[in-house]
Amino acid sequence: MTRFGWFLGHEEWQPERLVTQARRAEQAGFDAVLVSDHLQPWVDDAGSAGHGWATLGAIATATRSATLVSAVACPLFRQHPVLVAQAAATLDRLSGGRFELGVGTGEGINEAPLGRFPPYPERLARMTEALGLLRPLLAGETVQRPEAAYYPVSSIRLHSPPLTGVPVHLAAAGPRSAATAGRLADGVVSSVKDPERTGREVVDVARAAASAAGRTPPRVVLSSFVVLADSDDEAIRALRPWRGLRTPGRLAASSPTRLRQRADRLGRDAILARYRRVGEPRDLLGFCELLLDRLRPDVLALQVAATDGVAALERFAGLVDRLRQRG
Repeated sequence: MTRFGWFLGHEEWQPERLVTQARRAEQAGFDAVLVSDHLQPWVDDAGSAGHGWATLGAIATATRSATLVSAVACPLFRQHPVLVAQAAATLDRLSGGRFELGVGTGEGINEAPLGRFPPYPERLARMTEALGLLRPLLAGETVQRPEAAYYPVSSIRLHSPPLTGVPVHLAAAGPRSAATAGRLADGVVSSVKDPERTGREVVDVARAAASAAGRTPPRVVLSSFVVLADSDDEAIRALRPWRGLRTPGRLAASSPTRLRQRADRLGRDAILARYRRVGEPRDLLGFCELLLDRLRPDVLALQVAATDGVAALERFAGLVDRLRQRG
């Protein structure tokens, strides 16, 4: 049965507000909270960038039942995979076994300022090696990789291991990462704009790769971005911290100032056209039903840009109830 989640964006809200939203989301009936991990926001004149692991630790103690998911951390550059495993294990213990680790190959806005941000083939090779550290460490094993190309380690194990096995989900927007997720991770994470494309290029690929490797089907963790607003003016206000997210070249960009400049050059209408907008949560019902039917996710999270985050999650709780009743 699909679990329903609420996405908490460090790019949009300060960390103390995210902790409040996580608690309110659990009270409203959401099964999971997905928490982003950003060093910088998408624009330099709005938004936030609290430390994801610290916020998740606070959420672990502020909630009681919701699953906590990092969505997603990059264990390749500014965060070594062994330290990510240590953080994940600690969160699992603090949350009583409720943590799931989502990882991805990174974005320039977060990784480039502290070093290099290489092209995708190297990032995927690094991720393959990182998964070879993360999963055995989180399973309680002692790991030795002295000859590894990117992350050589001598004998190491976690001395505060997880209470239970922490599943590791790999983010994918296309077939290469999806196939890697199916072969090497426990699940796949993806943000959905077009359910058919995500199904064809991500979910189906991950499931097929797992089957070909003789593995159990991967968990599928999906999020969908929507703007809750009654007018274009309200939508622009809600999107102010997000307007750099879907600008040309955003994956490699390292400066929120440049992303803000690019977004503002696009103009108001072009920004609005890049996001799905609803005036009422029920307006998203048909899209969610299509997504559930086509992709059969284990977790479906709503990522909602709004002028009031708590009010938005409480309004969307009714939509989740309708989707649950649907079966």
